[in-house]
Amino acid sequence: MPLLGGIRPPIALLCLLILALAGLTAKVLGPRPDEAVPRAVLSSQQHFAEDGAIALRASIDERVTDLQRTAAAVNAGKPQEPEDILSDLGRAYQKWTGTTVIDLEDGKVLAARGEHIPLAWLDKDVLTGKQALTPRMVRLETGDVRLMTMAVLDWKDRPQQLLIASNSLTVPQITLGPFRTMAVATREGEILATAGFEQSEALNSDTQRDELNFLQKQMSRLADQAAERTEQHPVSAREPGARGYPGVSGSLLGDRYNGRVATAGYASLAASDPEEKDSVAAGLGLTVVAMLPVVQQQGAAESGRELYGLIAAGALVGLGLLAAAVLWAAVQRPLLRLFLESRRLARGDLTRPVAVPRWGEAARVGTALERLRTQLNGMGGEQPPAARVRGLRLGVRAPLGITAVLLLLWCVPVGLLVNRTDGSVSVPATIVNDQRDRTDLIGDRVRRALNEAQADLVSTSRLIEGKDAAATETVLKDALRKHTRYQALYVTDAGGAVLARAGGDPHSWKDGKGLPLVRVSGQGGKKPVIQAGAPVAEPKGATLVGEVRVEFLNSLLKRPGLGEVRVVGPDAKTVAGSAGFLAFEKLPHSSLTDLVRAGRLPVGAGPMENGLLIRDGGAVTVAAAAPFSGGGVAADLGWTVVSWQKANHFEIAAYEREDRSVLAGMLGLAAIVVCLGWIHLVVARPLRALAAGAEKLADGDLKTVQYPRYQDEVGAVVRSLELIRQQLQAQRQSQARRAADTRTGVGGR
Repeated sequence: MPLLGGIRPPIALLCLLILALAGLTAKVLGPRPDEAVPRAVLSSQQHFAEDGAIALRASIDERVTDLQRTAAAVNAGKPQEPEDILSDLGRAYQKWTGTTVIDLEDGKVLAARGEHIPLAWLDKDVLTGKQALTPRMVRLETGDVRLMTMAVLDWKDRPQQLLIASNSLTVPQITLGPFRTMAVATREGEILATAGFEQSEALNSDTQRDELNFLQKQMSRLADQAAERTEQHPVSAREPGARGYPGVSGSLLGDRYNGRVATAGYASLAASDPEEKDSVAAGLGLTVVAMLPVVQQQGAAESGRELYGLIAAGALVGLGLLAAAVLWAAVQRPLLRLFLESRRLARGDLTRPVAVPRWGEAARVGTALERLRTQLNGMGGEQPPAARVRGLRLGVRAPLGITAVLLLLWCVPVGLLVNRTDGSVSVPATIVNDQRDRTDLIGDRVRRALNEAQADLVSTSRLIEGKDAAATETVLKDALRKHTRYQALYVTDAGGAVLARAGGDPHSWKDGKGLPLVRVSGQGGKKPVIQAGAPVAEPKGATLVGEVRVEFLNSLLKRPGLGEVRVVGPDAKTVAGSAGFLAFEKLPHSSLTDLVRAGRLPVGAGPMENGLLIRDGGAVTVAAAAPFSGGGVAADLGWTVVSWQKANHFEIAAYEREDRSVLAGMLGLAAIVVCLGWIHLVVARPLRALAAGAEKLADGDLKTVQYPRYQDEVGAVVRSLELIRQQLQAQRQSQARRAADTRTGVGGR
């Protein structure tokens, strides 16, 4: 008999799959090593560090780009005095701690504003080497580190000048919460800037001071580890095929102290596009480390649930063995018996009666074989139809159905009933706090982006001269090409009439006292219209207006592990979102609207915090809201960034057990479909056809050839029936010749 055909392989495969599924169930649902910190908390710290790295990278690149654009604009115009250049630069942008203009010929300082910039690091190699004018980090006498950005000012008939701007490498200005800290580290693990420690310096108790000292030591150690790990290539640092943050990121676990464990996430500064070469910040070799001490997790409460895995695995083995026994007794054994009996008859052994199975198609075939045996013996064993079919129509489908029911008794409870979660699932408070803090960070990014948009307009407005519409349009087109955040740029007069334009169709802009420089319009349209304006010197009363693309704001909101994020106006209606949305639509849940409104109340005036859990039936949603805060023209918009996501998206033990239970049930169902479907196609259907053919043959149909379709047990029985058919034909022909000879002899006498 072939090893890969017949009834044996699907039953053997079913047994193997059941044993494999039982082992998998015991592994993924059974007892697991205790985790000091939930994986969801570690993933959240990683995402937090990634957000900080994105914000820092965008801030550095934006400052470098702004300085270079300013220098290009100054070089394109008439020569200016260094003091005027620095004054205009300070009015347009308030982002540098100090600015200086020096003469490149003699190194003399021509003008300076803000913080004193040391020039000892500035030498010939800096200005003429392969990395000429590349921003670099310089340590001041105070120990602080500044990023120096340079641009050359060059006019005809004037000596070249060097514009230098310094800014500190600070982490994003957001609310970190108690004991959460962030740091910026170099490739060597040296910490350049920190945030969060100063919030704890006012603590008076010895225990809190000891914990602060512990956190500072942990930050130094974890920063060294993060710097070492970020030396990897971003592609090799991830699993094959994995996507996500373009740089190197991950999480670290520190030491324990006073019942708390130091957890940290790290992320290297990387361009948004791995192929992008223009990111200055990505080439500085900096790493952002976010650290948070969390309470050590106690796994004793979960031990009862984890026993379900062992119980479920044992139950599956028991039911699987019972199902295999049913298939062996009701399908395999009768079929093998038919194979042996049919081969015996085909060989001519007609002495013993055929052992007829009790029921099903096997019984029908066995009865037909017994009738054929009597016919071969010349006894004419014809039986009435009623005797042949009595109790024999149940079929092979019955044991297959019983087997399916036995296995479904395990699949259905495990997949649908065991380890089910409800609205009482405990979500760690750290998750809610991280959702709030990350939302605050996203809000800070959006606010800074709008402030940058308006500052760019101020810088561009200085290039617009007089009423020359053609020259103005040239300036606008060039600015639109360089600033991808705008979809349209246009100049309007005091009455709102458009004087020059570039890009898309302009929208109405009215100038007047009390009107903000950044505003939103477009009610009733398909998209919100976000406009920013800057006054133009000539003609008097004119304004340069830029329309910010909604897609640009949407791109700032898309962050893994944060769920759906939206920016809403003062009326809690949507202005931008990370996923699809309708312009000015309301938030999908009333609790989110209440959260947005509560976030705008003064501290202590509202009953709600900026982060909460929304329980709706068995679903739990983690939500957070962060109103715009800080400086700039965008701070007065009254906008709020709100985010929410289902708690089952987090790596929480209860939800992981539920998902694994559902997966185990689905795998069991797949095993049922594959194995029993195999038996039905290869054994049950051919066996029914065999029974019908055997009965026709027993009824005297000797003309139909019995042709085997498969090389298995059923096919072997069919081949035996064909041999029996040929024997019966030969027997009938022999009887006919003897009868003819007999009639001929009688007539002769």
